[in-house]
Formats: sequence, structure tokens, C-alpha cells
Amino acid sequence: MTELKFDKNGLIPVVVQDHITNEVLMVAWANKEAFELMKLTGYTHFWSRSRKTLWMKGEESGHVQKIISIQTDCDADTLLVRVEQTGPACHTGSPSCFSEVLYGSLDPTMNIIPDLKRVLIDRLENPKEGSYTCQLYSDENKMYKKIIEEAGEFVLALKDIDDDAAAWELADLIYHVMVAVTKNDLPMEKVYEKLAERKK
Repeated sequence: MTELKFDKNGLIPVVVQDHITNEVLMVAWANKEAFELMKLTGYTHFWSRSRKTLWMKGEESGHVQKIISIQTDCDADTLLVRVEQTGPACHTGSPSCFSEVLYGSLDPTMNIIPDLKRVLIDRLENPKEGSYTCQLYSDENKMYKKIIEEAGEFVLALKDIDDDAAAWELADLIYHVMVAVTKNDLPMEKVYEKLAERKK
């Protein structure tokens, strides 16, 4: 195994991502003991630079992070930890510590996927009158037919070489697939495992 490079204070930065969406949840620091505890327990542990002590994420709040994988970068001086997050990652109650936009826009980024997923879960758990998503949840035939319909419209837009129309139809297809996946609680881990088999 690659030998990690801790800084002069014996620390290494840790970037924590959601294992399903790749959403960056937080950044913290670990020393060698915290790193060993992560491997030993399967849950994230860090070193608090302000309190000068080890801490386990979610130890008090219950918002623990179950580790799915740990990687290091090409210089072996940073860790990337993918986790299954329980509850919000941020102490403010936000899903991610990265919520403030200082420059540019999140609109053309994959940020919409976890945001939309949270809305779909909320509509399932807390139905809202007039919500199109809730209408789909209450009519499974319509929910499944829309996937077939949107898939066909997406293919036709591609055939017409119309980027704007194709983008619109693909967005519709992704949305309707996500609705069905959420309603049926299909584990995305299984989907990713099947996708991994296609790396040929």
C-alpha cells in the first residue's frame, strides 16, 4: 500500500464525498491514528485542529459516515473518502458543508442530481397538493409510461441532431427515471455494480 505523506503537523486533508452522488460533503483533517481508526471501524474519524483531539463524525449527533472506500491522490498527501452519510453532513443542518456559491452558477453542474433526489424523497414522504411528482407517485401506470415516452422523444431528438431538444428530453427522461427509482427504493449501489461490469 502507498505510504501516505502527512504534513509537518502530522496531518493529512480528507475530502468526504457521498458514495451515491459524489457530492462533496465536507473537508477535514486526519492524523495517523484517525486514519487507522477509519480502517478499523469503517467510520470516519478526524483530528480537530482547534480542540487538539480525535473525533468521530456523528459521535454526538448520530450523523455518522459509514466508509465505502478510501483513496489517495497521486502525491499521497490527500485522502478521498466516499461514505454513506446518515443525516446531514454539516453542523448547520445542511446536507453538505459546501452550500454558499461565491462565483458562477451551479445550474450547469451535476449538483442538481442530489438536490433533485432530496426533493423527490421529500415529495414521497410528505405529499404536496398540486405536485406533478406526487401525481406520478399516485399513478404507477402513468409513472412507468412516462419513462417509455420520454425515452422515445429523447432518441428522436438525437436523430434530428437537435442539441436543445435532446437536452430537454434527456432531462425529462432522467427526472422520470429518478421518480421511479425513488418510489421503488432501488439501491443505486446495485446499478453502479452492474455498470462496472460494462467496462470492457
